[in-house]
Amino acid sequence: MTTAPQRNIVKARESGFGPFGQYINIGHHILGADEPGTFGGQDTGPDPFELVMAGLGACTTMTIRMVAGRRKIALDDVSVEVRHLRAPPMNMGTDSAPSGQKPHAFERVVTLLGDLTPEDRAFLIAMADKCPVHKLLEGEAEIVTREAEAA
Repeated sequence: MTTAPQRNIVKARESGFGPFGQYINIGHHILGADEPGTFGGQDTGPDPFELVMAGLGACTTMTIRMVAGRRKIALDDVSVEVRHLRAPPMNMGTDSAPSGQKPHAFERVVTLLGDLTPEDRAFLIAMADKCPVHKLLEGEAEIVTREAEAA
């Protein structure tokens, strides 16, 4: 029997802290999530969009660090700030984006520190778009929903 944590399985369940509070289990990690008070939550954790943005930011820094290491680029530090530019539609049945635009947009600001040439900087910034979470968010993923079997 292995004691290795399960990867790529995320479990979310209500925490009991307000109407939207959540516990999220990812392997042996435990996170919280909630909605801010303005949306009826108690703000006991990041909202779902902030969790997606955290994944994008973390994946971006990891991708840039990995590429810099492989290319032996003198990157001392990388950080990413992500902003959600368009709010989700309040009426879940409608799309609030103007015609021809996607309903959600993210702004990602990358800070690179180190003795980098302009070419290094341009290359590493371009690598941000190679991050797997970036690719997932740009494309369309199929999501299959089913009810759990009775215990």
